[in-house]
Amino acid sequence: MGKKDTNVKKSKKVKRAKRKGTFAKILLVVLILALIGIMSLLFLLYGPWSGFRDWLITTAMSSMRHQYLATWFYDDKTIQECLNKNKVVEVSGVTDENTIEIVDYDKKEEVVYANEYERQILEKDENNNDYKIIKIDGGNDYEGYMAVIYDPSRIEVATSSYIGRNGEYLTDISKKNNALVAINGGGFIDENNKGSGATPIGITMSKGKLLSNSGGTFGLIGFNNENKLLLGKITSTQAKQKGIRDCVSFGPYLILNGEKSQIYGNGGWGKAPRTAIGQRADGIVLFLVLDGNRTLGKGATIKDMIEIFERYGAINASNLDGGTSTSMTVKGKTVNNPTNLSGGSGTRPIPSAFILKADDSDDGDYSVVKNKVDK
Repeated sequence: MGKKDTNVKKSKKVKRAKRKGTFAKILLVVLILALIGIMSLLFLLYGPWSGFRDWLITTAMSSMRHQYLATWFYDDKTIQECLNKNKVVEVSGVTDENTIEIVDYDKKEEVVYANEYERQILEKDENNNDYKIIKIDGGNDYEGYMAVIYDPSRIEVATSSYIGRNGEYLTDISKKNNALVAINGGGFIDENNKGSGATPIGITMSKGKLLSNSGGTFGLIGFNNENKLLLGKITSTQAKQKGIRDCVSFGPYLILNGEKSQIYGNGGWGKAPRTAIGQRADGIVLFLVLDGNRTLGKGATIKDMIEIFERYGAINASNLDGGTSTSMTVKGKTVNNPTNLSGGSGTRPIPSAFILKADDSDDGDYSVVKNKVDK
């Protein structure tokens, strides 16, 4: 064997040794990073700072589909203790109808704006006298839309054509009912988390007809014959006595007769996509949808919604079904960015919706007013 062959073999051995050394270093770095990641996660889950733990538990437990994210890591006692200190205490009672006086601003010679939010509400689009859309920007947490409805007499509850058997997408409900604007409505029984949207919870009424009633007393959200938004935990019999024409059931109530619900901790509902409805003292109705993504820690809290409704002058407001149900359509097209059951974009079937019904004169376009929420 020549000297040249010996040098070649030595060179190959050196290269192999270097490759092994490099691989070992890379493997060591990967293991260290993995260990740091695991230790960081354990610190967040079980460390002295409760912020992450509270967020994870309340966000997971407020959903029907993702509660396992909390039960995987925590026992029942820890979960219950977290929920006890992070909760919403609703304002009790029923809407005082005397606090609402529906105003026709078209008949007023002069309208004075108390602040910028009033201007956004009362300054109508040039070619649209029925509604306007305000963009809500909540920074890195959420974004969404508020629909301002000027005539509450044209707001109805529309439902799936197959209620009790299957839900329908909001776009389909909207088109079938000739809706200018629509948002998803009440809660429903989500059998096996499959999202069929078939069976509403509580009471559902449309145009004075009782469509579903699971019995008992529920958080009713609806309009009476005087076109006033009525909130109250009442039975279907009491609803009829109060002249309720259209309603769904859900909660919690956010504002009742001008009084806010009390928020303890983070409110117990975590961050998630939200849908809500409110009414001002002048009768103007506000539809609100706020986008988010539970798996990414994005979305709005109950406190966020209360603050938004306060800014825009609502004296009565309630949370509606949210999460993957959150959706708003304008003229049959979805305007927000819903999150589907897989965590991606898309909508899901629902049993009910609040809609602004179109009439023969509705051919005007609309614009979107942009607004950044003060965080």
